[in-house]
Amino acid sequence: MHLHDDEWFTEKWGDEGSAISFKLKRKLYRKRSPFQTIEVFETERFGRLLTLDGLVMLTDRDNFIYHEMLSHPALFTHPAPTQVLIVGGGDCGTLREVLKHRELERVQQVELDEEVTRTAEQFFPRLCESNGDPRAELHFEDGSDWVSRAEPETYDLIIVDGSDPLGPAAVLFSQDFFRACHRVLRPGGLLCGQTESPLFHMDLLGHVHRNLAGVGFAEAQTLFFPQCAYPSGWWTATLACKDVRIPAFRVEAAEARRVETLYYNPEIHRAATAMPEFFKRALAKG
Repeated sequence: MHLHDDEWFTEKWGDEGSAISFKLKRKLYRKRSPFQTIEVFETERFGRLLTLDGLVMLTDRDNFIYHEMLSHPALFTHPAPTQVLIVGGGDCGTLREVLKHRELERVQQVELDEEVTRTAEQFFPRLCESNGDPRAELHFEDGSDWVSRAEPETYDLIIVDGSDPLGPAAVLFSQDFFRACHRVLRPGGLLCGQTESPLFHMDLLGHVHRNLAGVGFAEAQTLFFPQCAYPSGWWTATLACKDVRIPAFRVEAAEARRVETLYYNPEIHRAATAMPEFFKRALAKG
């Protein structure tokens, strides 16, 4: 649920009895796409704010944390990635981060709603600055259908940059989708997806870990990071390896990285893998 007047945009997390509000300067844009309502606001302190169906997707001020943590830990964990698929990611921030890795040969992004990308190009041009990279392919269709049709052993890494598990995005947390991802990953391939808040959505996280194991992923690991604009202010990405244990990340490559980051570094990567005690206990209970 959300409310906004001329001064504040508020997203209410009713089940948790909490909310987040942004003081506004003005509304910049509103459009109803075939899939959802897209709005852009200018805020007082967080720059521009993008919402889909009244839910916060990103702000100028803090989106770098999410986009970097969905991209760089996985790319520095895979020993030699060249082929990447991004499912979702319509604002193109994750695509920009991924393309900072020069060894990649092809990055395909499959986003259901083309209007999200066109809105980002207009109002969040920095996130879209790599859209013209010759290694990038932008496709606008259902990402789960794309994965189900893909040839076996096509990708080294699949990044699932979807919205909350509601409506069309719900399938991206399902066992059928994870099974399809497992099939199209190469040996040693990795899957990395956003998995909501450990404080508010532990049931979902447990569900994701069980689904990944159920379709044959050898190991899964959840990464923790702050994200003040999202429910609870604490977020996760979960990494899974197709057929072997998750390799130790390439520390030397991360230390010598030629990618410019604002949040990610090897120390952050190492710290993000530390599991809170309640999380360990919840997973152990199954």
